[in-house]
Amino acid sequence: MKKNNTILIILLICSAVVAQTNETDTYVEFDDRNNVVHGFYVGFGAQYGRIKKEGAFSGNIKIAYVANQKLEVGFGFTGLYREMDNTNPNIFRGDKIALIGGYGGFHIEPILFGKKFVSVSFPVLIGGGGVAYTNADKIEDETAELEEDDFDGFFVVEPGINLLYNFTRYTQLETGIRYRFTSDYELPPFEKDNLNGFSVVVGLKIGVFNLGRKKPVKDNF
Repeated sequence: MKKNNTILIILLICSAVVAQTNETDTYVEFDDRNNVVHGFYVGFGAQYGRIKKEGAFSGNIKIAYVANQKLEVGFGFTGLYREMDNTNPNIFRGDKIALIGGYGGFHIEPILFGKKFVSVSFPVLIGGGGVAYTNADKIEDETAELEEDDFDGFFVVEPGINLLYNFTRYTQLETGIRYRFTSDYELPPFEKDNLNGFSVVVGLKIGVFNLGRKKPVKDNF
């Protein structure tokens, strides 16, 4: 009798273990769907704004990490080019001269509604740069002759606001406005000046914006 009871108990335990194993293989018991996703991208853009009280184009590039579609952290660089009348014929040849240069630094961008098709973000770039004047008629030859003393540096902070269009998990379009604050630069015989001013921006980001997202879970009954 005792032997039969022992065998019965062993069979019951084995049955419970097998049932538990099957249940674990079949069902997902806990899944809150709130996992953190990551992203990385390279962005290219164009800006049009005011430089020395006149309209001018500039181009930019940036690379950034995206945390949970809520925050971007990375680096950005903007190149500048602006033609103007030559007011110093004794220094530069020709009728036109060009202000050339660029700036770059740390890029941070908080994002609202990042999982929606259209989201809002608030980019800020903090860094520095440099500018120089050169002959616009023969800019390739003139820039090759520029030396360190021909440039002057400046500090820059450029905040803005963007609308982001999330076309796919690999591409994103951004449109927005910026305001550039810079310290003064000085390039004699020209007067001390700065690059403060508004600009509008259009750009394309290419990368992966939600790497590590969970796929929908189907319960099996």
